[in-house]
Amino acid sequence: MIERKKEMGRDRVSRLVSWGHWFAFFNGFLAMIVGVRYIETVGAPESWIGWGYLAISTLGHFSFLAFIVYLVVLFPITLLLPYSKILRGLAAFAATLGLCILLYDTLIYDDYGLHLSPFVFDIAWADLNALLQGTSYIVTPLGIIILELTAANYLWKRIEKIRKSNYGPKVVLVIGLCFVSSHLIHIWADAADITEITRLDDAYPLSYPATARSFMESHGIEKSSKAQDPSKLQPSLNYPISPLQCSADPEINILMVAIDGFRADLVDKETMPFLYEYGKHNHEFKQHLSGGNMHNSGMFSLLYGLQGSYIAASDLSYRSPVFTQELAKQGYTLARFAPETSNIEPQAIYQDMTSHIQPLTNGVADADIQSIDSFNEWRMQQDKPWFALLNLQSPDSYDTPIGFLGIETVKPSTPLKPAQKVLFNQYRQSLNFIDKQLQKLIERLPASTFVMVTGVSGKVFTGDNDNQRGNLSPANVHVPLIIHWPGMEYDKTVTYPSSHYGVVPTLMTQLLDCTNKPSDYSAGRNILQPQSENWTYIGDNLVFGIYQEDEITVIDRHGKYRIYNRDYSQRLRNKKISAPELIQVMREGRRFYNH
Repeated sequence: MIERKKEMGRDRVSRLVSWGHWFAFFNGFLAMIVGVRYIETVGAPESWIGWGYLAISTLGHFSFLAFIVYLVVLFPITLLLPYSKILRGLAAFAATLGLCILLYDTLIYDDYGLHLSPFVFDIAWADLNALLQGTSYIVTPLGIIILELTAANYLWKRIEKIRKSNYGPKVVLVIGLCFVSSHLIHIWADAADITEITRLDDAYPLSYPATARSFMESHGIEKSSKAQDPSKLQPSLNYPISPLQCSADPEINILMVAIDGFRADLVDKETMPFLYEYGKHNHEFKQHLSGGNMHNSGMFSLLYGLQGSYIAASDLSYRSPVFTQELAKQGYTLARFAPETSNIEPQAIYQDMTSHIQPLTNGVADADIQSIDSFNEWRMQQDKPWFALLNLQSPDSYDTPIGFLGIETVKPSTPLKPAQKVLFNQYRQSLNFIDKQLQKLIERLPASTFVMVTGVSGKVFTGDNDNQRGNLSPANVHVPLIIHWPGMEYDKTVTYPSSHYGVVPTLMTQLLDCTNKPSDYSAGRNILQPQSENWTYIGDNLVFGIYQEDEITVIDRHGKYRIYNRDYSQRLRNKKISAPELIQVMREGRRFYNH
């Protein structure tokens, strides 16, 4: 009798386990249907390779997720409480909760481009009314729970017939092959730079496709960097959102001087006497921020006018800034003068310009002198309107040419460590050298030349590049901006906040007579007027800061954040992140993507 009861108990558990597997498979199928919303967000594939990978990865991924949920939630209950009615009710509730979370994740991913995490959930909770509209958030869970209870009962009543059909091992084999195959295909796609596949990496929640990077590196195999034909790439950005409508005839020459490592607080009459006076008699912006704290992110915000989160967008490897595109369209001759620079990102940022690059054989300061000489020689040869980007980099390297006498050392206005004091005064020497070069340069220009002098980024006194990359303090992003408008002899000091994001909209509207809204092609607004936004995005797609009136929030790509006071001197450990501003940042970071 006892053996009989044990045997019946084992049989009941066996039937429940079998039922649980089929119920998990059914919910994996439902999850796949919900997952279609992710594809609507990232865009459907355009080739049979992309569709094939998408099909097998979807089947493998969501089936695997459903099985994990069953294994963690329902399987232990099956062993502890092997009663079908209880288990069916709990399973239906758990499946409904899981599918509702998945649906909620699709909404968040469509709006923010991020999947649910504790950090994202906090932000989304503050934006709940905008995410959940109408009564669907009430009706949908009710519909799902009814469907789940119906499916649970249907499968239980027919579980013996299903077991006898012996389809289970075949289904497991197919799902297992799909799961393994999707990872193997991704390893190949990652190694071969097949963007049609790798662009889907972050589409699904809890998706971590396998790569062979560590294996390849250990065997001396480099990842392929072969450029793909732009015509075969699916555009990921809707940039500009609307075709540009510009009507100006090219009349004015434009010189943009962008200086790496250029702090605003040291443009004073002792360190940079020429630029100090030049700013007084022209348009000077006292509260101007670069869009980045490094060369790439700073130049990206200056020329593209886009938030740094777009810097790695695939089609920017062949799509240049709309600003330089429009200059070329209107007949300007475009040129760039700069020292040698490695790892330019995005690749197409200088695509419309003829590059005059100077070697670093004798140092950065000597390369800057050669760049200015090269510009002067090039300018004299032009017979039609031109645009020139002159990138000077001496201050970022604390460099001065051999024999430069410089200025007296002074005591820093803020406390610095001994090594930083040395860098501080060497930095001042470099700025003084640049000031003398700017004087020679600008005084030789015709009065009708539009001149803009600004910084690519600021500068912190350290020799550690990693420290500089992670430092989003005002010293590293507050840069000068001085504009000379031909024909306007007046001093105009601007004290309201401005940023690099507003430079392109200003030049497009004021010089090129573009009638488009700035939001069609930029994250900024015309800097000749105070901005309505109370935040500024600083950084790239990996680490960024949100500058607000009273605080600075630094966030990494994993969602970890730190909040500092406005001068970056103190971390506010008990302060919570400001949800409304972060929601605006996230939406701006998705606004130009195709949906």
